[in-house]
Order: sequence, then structure tokens, then C-alpha cells
Amino acid sequence: MTALPDRGVPAEQVLAELGALRGRDLPTHGGRLFAYVYDAAVPGLDQLTASAYALAAHVNGLDPTAFPSLLAMENDLVAAAAQVTSGAEAAAGVVGNVTSGGTESLLLAVKAARDAHPDLATPRLVVPASAHAAFAKAAQYLRVALDVVEIDPATLLPDPAAMAAAITADTVLVACSAPAYPYGVIDPVAEIAAVAADAGVRCHVDACFGGWLLPYLRRLGRPIPPFGFELPGVTSVSVDLHKYAYAPKGVSVLLHRDASLRRPQYFGFAGWPGYPLLNATVASTRSGGPVAGAWATLRHLGDDGYLRLAERTWSAVTGLAAAVSTVDGLRLLAEPQTSVVVFTCTDPDPYVLADQLAARGWHTQPQLPYPPLPASIHLSVTAAVADQVAEFGPALHDAVAAARAAPIQVPPELAAAVADLDPATLGPETMAGLAAAAGFGPDGLPESMAIVNTLLATLPPERRAALLVEFLSLLQTPAHRPA
Repeated sequence: MTALPDRGVPAEQVLAELGALRGRDLPTHGGRLFAYVYDAAVPGLDQLTASAYALAAHVNGLDPTAFPSLLAMENDLVAAAAQVTSGAEAAAGVVGNVTSGGTESLLLAVKAARDAHPDLATPRLVVPASAHAAFAKAAQYLRVALDVVEIDPATLLPDPAAMAAAITADTVLVACSAPAYPYGVIDPVAEIAAVAADAGVRCHVDACFGGWLLPYLRRLGRPIPPFGFELPGVTSVSVDLHKYAYAPKGVSVLLHRDASLRRPQYFGFAGWPGYPLLNATVASTRSGGPVAGAWATLRHLGDDGYLRLAERTWSAVTGLAAAVSTVDGLRLLAEPQTSVVVFTCTDPDPYVLADQLAARGWHTQPQLPYPPLPASIHLSVTAAVADQVAEFGPALHDAVAAARAAPIQVPPELAAAVADLDPATLGPETMAGLAAAAGFGPDGLPESMAIVNTLLATLPPERRAALLVEFLSLLQTPAHRPA
């Protein structure tokens, strides 16, 4: 099959082929995938957002004067995100932009902070170790030095005093999370924002993961501390609408306290013969489809709808946590505070358990060890999970028993080959051989991830990343195509 046949293919056949390609994907609906997708389980929502997406798919966000509908929808989404995260009073004067996702929002927050200090030869960014890896990506892309503050292994939180100590004269931004993705705990935002303000440094709150959900959990009685612009030291906030606002991929919002703080985020160039290029985000041309889908989602669900979805999500969280707590050998790494259930295993091996759960239709996200913290299994819980909780407990017990009966066995020669890897000489042929030895099929996908994760856990982070980059490069070649 080719994307460009000699003769065009009928529409019905094209759609059938697309359906076949999707056949091996993980299920995006049904409440059994605990990563990557966010399912509200609201009847008719998919159809609504698909229709809204189609209405604006060919609208171009490059020029808001040409397409005022997109400008109106983006401004509506910014206003809604500011009000939800910070409250109506604190949201006054807040400005922002819609981006393609949390990574772009964080990248732009770092860019705005960096470009506000053109005098610094080496601008620096201070983050907790639990901050999203997108900050490291932003630092690499933008050539900003990254200063990482370790978290307390008991509380999983950064110490505000340690964050303050990491601030130097070259620091342009301090970041914290509400909540941090790995463990679902909320950083001490008020204290961190205060030390940043005392140092005269911007403070960004990464609320991409839970910023839309936390205020609704607070309204349901959960002890959620403030994390938005109601805190004087907070200068910017990011919140993804394609997570707990249940909008289509990819829509995030980056908010700034005022327009002066946002200004360095923009790019403008008129020094060429063509049209003056003005961009608020990384991309120039942007489809209006995701924005329209998000706008339709918010309009359809409404504030009351989001409160109900938050209630269902929290019910699912407590049910899953209770199920984990009943199994010997499993331990919650943190009492659930938001929408995350994360646990570790003394017995069985967590990677084997993740495989056994997947074999039973429950797709989790294994997290590699971060010493002194152990390997863990992460569950991002959505409203759709509420209807599945009763089935999860028995499936977990069954998966644990199966994992104990079939522990992981890594071939010694494979373990030795990985241990001796030199990232500088790692190429496609070597990577292809390692993938085959690890059980990857001809389509490039493994039958089991337990061996892969076990091998990755033995490597230091830099070598682990190099191996994964080479593997991704192996997958992303035109000669390679999954069956």
C-alpha cells in the first residue's frame, strides 16, 4: 500500500484502510487506557467535536484578521482557562494564546522569560526533578541552562528553600507543577512563587495536566490549594484543554498575568519582500479545527458538566486506589491528591505486572526508577474510568498472580550487549539487532514491554535516552511500515 497510488482510490476504500490501520492502536475510549487520551464518556461529544473540527479545519490561524471566527474562539478559550484556573477576580487582565499542546505552552513560557533578558549570556531555568520533561526540551531547544532541584522521596515535593537556593543572577524562570505528572502531587506553588518574586524572577505554573480539573475538585470539597494568578508571584500558567477539559487533541492554553509579560513570546519579522510575519506561537499556519473542537466542547459541557465529570473522576480515583491497597506486594507511592493513582511493587515485578494488565485489556504507564524512588505504575484517571472500577480490582488480582507465576527473564547476552552499548557508535544496524533480540516483531512493535523496560532501567538516563532516540529513528523510516 502506498499513500500515493497511480490512480485515486474511492473514498469508502480509503476510510476502510484507515480503519484497518487503527486496528492495532490502543483503545481511546472505554476507560481502560490510563495514559495519552482523556475520555469523558459523554454520549454525542465525539460527533459534536468532529463536526466542529470539520467546520474550521481549513481556517488558518496565521492571520486573525482574515479569520475573525478563530480569533473570537481563541479569546473565549483563553478567558475560560483564566477564570477556571484562577477565579474571575484574579483573571482580570490576564492574556494568553492557544497552543498545540502542553509542550509548546511550556516552550513558549521559557522563551518569553529568556527573551525578556537579552543581556544574559546563559539564562537559567530552575525546576523540580518532577517537572515535566518538556522543560528539559525547552531548555535544549532554546539554549537555556537547566537547574534541577531534587524532590523529597517521602513527600515527592520540592523544598521551596532549595528552589530559592538554586536561583542565581542568571535565572530567568522558576517553574513548578499543579500537579506534577509522575506522581499527581501538587507542588507548594504559593511558597515557590513567593521565593521567585522575592528574587525578581518569573514563576511559571505548569498546570497542563490537571489545571482544568483541580478547581472542580476543590468545589467538591477536596483540599486543593491555590495555584493560579490569585497568588501574586505567579506570572504565567499553562493548562491543556485536551486533557481534563476533554477537548480534541491538541489544544493547550498559555496564560500570562499581563500583556507586558507575554510580549517576548511573540515573533515578528518584516525584513523580507513577503508579508510581515507575526506569530504568537511556534507554528505559523495552524488549523482552526482543534480550536473549534475545544470551543464546542466547552460550550456543550458547561461548568455544571465539568463539575459532574470531576465527581466521576474522583470516584474512580478512590476506587482504583482502594483496589491497589488490597493487594499484598503493591504500595501506593502517594495518597491520591488529584487524578493520578501511582503504585510500586515489591512483588511482582512492576513491568511484568503492566504487561499482564495489558493482556487483560488494562493499559497502564510504567515509570522507570528515579533513585531513590522505585519503578512504578502510573494511572491517569478520567471520568470514563468510573464505569470500569468494579472490574479493575479482580483484574489486578489476577494480573498479579500471573506476573508472580511468570517472572521476567532477560537473555544474558542481550543484557550484556545493552550494558556495553556505546551511544557514539550506536547505529541502525545495531539497533535493529537489539530490537529483534528483545522480541520486537517485523512490524517493529514488541510482544512484551517487560524485557524492554527492565533493560532500560539498568541504564543511566543519558544512555537510556540515546537508545530510545535510535529506536525511534529506526521506526520512523519510510522503509519501515507496521503490517
